[in-house]
Amino acid sequence: MGIAFAAKHGNTALPGMAQHKGKQIAEQGDVRQVVERAVAESLQSQIPDLQSRIVESVLQTLPARSGEVPMAAPGGEGSADLVRAVSAIHAGSTQKEILRALLDAAAGYSARVALFVVKAGAASGWQARGFGEDESVKDFSLDLSAGPVAHTYENRTPTPGNVAEMGKVFVDQFGGPANEQLLVLPLLLKDKVAALVYADGGDSGKLESPALELLVMATSAWLEVVSLRKQAGKEESAAPTRVEAAPVHTVSSFSDPFAGHAPKHITASAPAVQEEPAAEVVEVARAHASAAAAPAAATDPLAGLSPEDADVHRKAQRFARLLVDEIKLYNQAKVAEGRRNKDLFDRLKEDIDKSRGTFQKRYGGTVAATGDYFQQELLRSLAEDDVSIMGANFKH
Repeated sequence: MGIAFAAKHGNTALPGMAQHKGKQIAEQGDVRQVVERAVAESLQSQIPDLQSRIVESVLQTLPARSGEVPMAAPGGEGSADLVRAVSAIHAGSTQKEILRALLDAAAGYSARVALFVVKAGAASGWQARGFGEDESVKDFSLDLSAGPVAHTYENRTPTPGNVAEMGKVFVDQFGGPANEQLLVLPLLLKDKVAALVYADGGDSGKLESPALELLVMATSAWLEVVSLRKQAGKEESAAPTRVEAAPVHTVSSFSDPFAGHAPKHITASAPAVQEEPAAEVVEVARAHASAAAAPAAATDPLAGLSPEDADVHRKAQRFARLLVDEIKLYNQAKVAEGRRNKDLFDRLKEDIDKSRGTFQKRYGGTVAATGDYFQQELLRSLAEDDVSIMGANFKH
């Protein structure tokens, strides 16, 4: 009506009003783009958490698998409890503390859980939760040749089963869960089964397989990390007497958390298996060091650096190990497949690139940048010193 009136009376302000209206629309369009960008960025940052919540909600609505209760962590807090459980494991500074934390955490996701040490071709009980006394399984020997125990040991993969498959001796001594279902998981150290974790639902039927698998994987990785840290600490403390310490680098010094475990059923007639290097092996290495003191000192790449620069290099090495250990922890299936098919880099490219960026951000501008430690750790730990395992697309 106002436009008709203006036209009838020859109002010359109409073109100016149209221009002003057009300017407002353009400004609103600019504002809209800014708002859309801001909303998109905000959503992008919230997507991982939202995705995790949706997954948890879907899992809770799914019917339980045979022998398993629906996913629902103690207290109804879902993944928050699982994070606290992993944090408790990572708070341990010794192997015993870590393994006890594993059993304590696993007790929140199963009614009964026990750890059996694999040594000298046998699996013997260490500690348990939910079986009565913590050491109720101590020195009990598992049969490694049958049932889910054999499958887990041979294939290094979690295996569900029926308690009857554990054998009459096991059932007679410990009884079985009400639903007869159980789970056996491998605790791997340096890609070897160092222990077996048994879990069942007891009388309550509580047996949450995914959570237990995560806890055992987190424990395996943390035990290796702690061992590497101790090894690095020994190397640093031995720096003033570098002549003797240097040759030890050529010998595996991985710390076995079960080195002191001597189960009663293992006798002198038990088949010998190759464990970590014996003391005499280290002594031989040190004897050779005495005969070649000057060359040994000369081969230390950090020998000519200042204490400050050498410390940066050592920290960079340790950080690279932690990053690669994390890749291995969260991609165990991909690592195994990649090693078999010799295309490890293609399968883990996204994780490798992210971790490499993290390493470069911290040490790319330091004296340690010349060491290329992240690349070295990829080849040493992921590819097991065989570059062909990484595949044709890996640049080295």
